[in-house]
Amino acid sequence: MLEARGVAVAYGARTVLEVDELAVRRGETLALIGPNGAGKSTLLRVLGLLERPARGEVRLDGQPVGWGRDLLRARRRFASVFQEPLLADTTVERNVGLGLALRRVPGPALRRRSAHWMDRLGIGGLAGRPVRTLSGGEAQRTSLARAFAIEPDVLLLDEPFSALDAPTREELLRDLQRILRDAAVTTVFVTHERAEALRLGDRVGVVLDGRVAQLAAPEVVFGRPATPGVARFVGVENLLPGRVAVADDGLVTVDTGRLRIRAPGDEPVGRRVLVCVRPEDVVLGTAEGRPTRDSALNHFFGRVADLVPAGIQVRVQVECGDSLVALVTRHSVQELALTPGTPVKVSFKASAIHLIEREKAGGR
Repeated sequence: MLEARGVAVAYGARTVLEVDELAVRRGETLALIGPNGAGKSTLLRVLGLLERPARGEVRLDGQPVGWGRDLLRARRRFASVFQEPLLADTTVERNVGLGLALRRVPGPALRRRSAHWMDRLGIGGLAGRPVRTLSGGEAQRTSLARAFAIEPDVLLLDEPFSALDAPTREELLRDLQRILRDAAVTTVFVTHERAEALRLGDRVGVVLDGRVAQLAAPEVVFGRPATPGVARFVGVENLLPGRVAVADDGLVTVDTGRLRIRAPGDEPVGRRVLVCVRPEDVVLGTAEGRPTRDSALNHFFGRVADLVPAGIQVRVQVECGDSLVALVTRHSVQELALTPGTPVKVSFKASAIHLIEREKAGGR
């Protein structure tokens, strides 16, 4: 439906975006994630024909879009919703119908489509309200209703939830998830929140330093990151360099110099790899008492080095030769009496490990 080929954007002497090829499938929601300043919004503006690249082309339905007289016709197939709602100083209903009016949709159809999308976004009762009296969530719902009302071929969403408080964001995210599933409109969604990408994205593209570092299904990106940079961004805090010491029937043993870690894989002996383990997959237990039987192949003993609150959970750093981070509940912290210096057992399953070849990762 929508493609970028050989696209580059430069501001002065600095190249801020360089994408060899990116294709958005018809009817899918592509979530673009990455840290602030990575180039996500620049890529969205290029895809939406709002910013002309220094080189390369954007294709719509397989045809390159020129920047001449046909540009407006192509732009009319898009609708955009930004972080801050862009609304005219009039009523909710007039704002929702604005795009339809500009497209000269007849009055009865305009009113019918506006009413439909106001109801779908939960603002039907606000039709006559001046937009300056709306809350942030109501204003963003108005922006979304206006975008959906024109029935665009492509919907562009640039961090539409970032300015909202957590309860409002969750409610709007849930409604938008349902609407995108029902409407099946081709959507490109930019966010720096990993949870939003997991909720909305049929595929996820990770943008780092102006490049698309990985593009795949959410479970692949979050479970099998392609590079150390992607791994760090998607929440893999335990990245341990090592070499394959033993390879046996689909399992390898990686020697980090301090730990020997068993993981699934068919890498040959001697290959340099990076062991990736998510902190939520690291289990802590008492270092004393009778040994417990579980399915984890990796068990190490160490001491708690630090505890840092992380919302309703706690990030616990353990020194066990290498430094490992576990994400545990506050109840577990209390139950295990964890404080700096507490001896603990660290466990994680082999299946929780993902290996990245350090040569491919450009690592040491």
